[in-house]
Amino acid sequence: MSERELTYRAAINEALQLEMRRDESVFIMGEDIAGAPGRDDPEMVDAWGGVMKVTEGLVREFGPNRVRDTPITESAFVGAGVGAAATGMRPVVELMFIGFMGVTLDQIFNQAAKMRYMFGGKAKIPLVIRTTIGAGFRAAAQHSDATYSTFVHFPGLKVVAPSTPHDAKGLLIAAIRDDDPVIFCENKVLYDTSGPVPEGDYTIPLNSAGHPREGSDVTIVAISRMVNLSLDAAERLSAEGIEADVIDLRCLSPWDENAILESIEKTGRLVVVDEDTPRCSVASDVAALAATRAIGFLDAAVQIITPPHTPVPFSPPLEDYYVPDVDSIIAAVKATL
Repeated sequence: MSERELTYRAAINEALQLEMRRDESVFIMGEDIAGAPGRDDPEMVDAWGGVMKVTEGLVREFGPNRVRDTPITESAFVGAGVGAAATGMRPVVELMFIGFMGVTLDQIFNQAAKMRYMFGGKAKIPLVIRTTIGAGFRAAAQHSDATYSTFVHFPGLKVVAPSTPHDAKGLLIAAIRDDDPVIFCENKVLYDTSGPVPEGDYTIPLNSAGHPREGSDVTIVAISRMVNLSLDAAERLSAEGIEADVIDLRCLSPWDENAILESIEKTGRLVVVDEDTPRCSVASDVAALAATRAIGFLDAAVQIITPPHTPVPFSPPLEDYYVPDVDSIIAAVKATL
């Protein structure tokens, strides 16, 4: 399968296009994903492509029945997505920002996450909710969260957060084909990053971690954009003779426990880097896994790098301070050594 360079944004767009061509039950909906208020004007069709232009071009190929603009009522269109999935469709719903989950929790937590269980496995909910995460856009507290751990907490949901264009495409195709609801988290800062992406369709299992860098001195487990920062930190550490084993968690629920444990057994040290807030977080889960299943292999205390337990600040200098950076990861690694 040949590869070419695509942006993270283009890789997600291609995954949607391929699945909509393959399966007529796949459709997408969300705010401004097509022409927004001017969609009846031929000059305005496809004027938006979503707040981050990820769905640009799709309405021209698939039409307004399969690329549906919605009103600004997240509770309504996420609920419609749950109902459509329950009746045999495969909706992909765009929730602009993960911070908007507050008005959709009943639909997601009480309906989508529980229906298959409550009907004894007879109901399927093949629903994907695409949403954006992450600070760095100076978008203030309600548009900058990375609170994916909230969804990880709910049984019945699958949660993924890819860090590369390659993984974004493969995981999204797998999510659309899956018969359970999947929360698909896209970091806004990654949309313009590029990387090799195979042509055609391929899938990545929704319970697998990535392993972008091998090392023997310390394990770094990271999520989404934090993987990129961890790889940058690992390169700088390598110049000092410290070789980091970097695990890209990418699938947060279910997750790949074995990848984490095998790496800790190899290195004896663990640093966890997570952009979510620290309390009841995925980082805390990883640290708890190490404490309960790998304590005999640890040669130092686990180091956890997260933002402070506050909303994301709007002030640019404070927002830069809020997000973990390469220097803080290097400092944590050296603390374990």
